[in-house]
Amino acid sequence: MQFKLENNDYIELNSLLKVAGLCESGGRANQLIVSGNVLVNGKTETRKRCKIRHGQQVEFDGQRIQVE
Repeated sequence: MQFKLENNDYIELNSLLKVAGLCESGGRANQLIVSGNVLVNGKTETRKRCKIRHGQQVEFDGQRIQVE
């Protein structure tokens, strides 16, 4: 899946999971991130508001998001 940033330099990780439809709410996204279930560029990320920028890749539950 690809996600295109519009008018921003970044999107926060919890917002990306919600906007991409991988989580039903921001609260659920926060729980999954803190629990260590989300990878950013192949490494576990536990910061809920980690800034995701162009060229980064996020993985969760078998889904991969390429940010452009």
